[in-house]
Amino acid sequence: MIGYSDAPRAWGYTRGAARVVGVDLTDAVVAGWLSRSELGEMVDTCTRCGQALPCTDWLAHTVAAEELPGYCPNKAVIEALKP
Repeated sequence: MIGYSDAPRAWGYTRGAARVVGVDLTDAVVAGWLSRSELGEMVDTCTRCGQALPCTDWLAHTVAAEELPGYCPNKAVIEALKP
């Protein structure tokens, strides 16, 4: 299993945002579409993002979406992995 014990909140936001748009980040790593290093960079980027409150609210109220909010710094990377 892939997880980030040093940044569990950022891992949860990153994984949750991906899930909402239909992307499974663990599967993307296993399939070779995303490296473990790239995934780590995404989690680090999320850690530095100042949008935790709006992100929490969006994730709490969104089951599925076509795209991520514009403020998400991982938007382009995650959406590029959409099926």
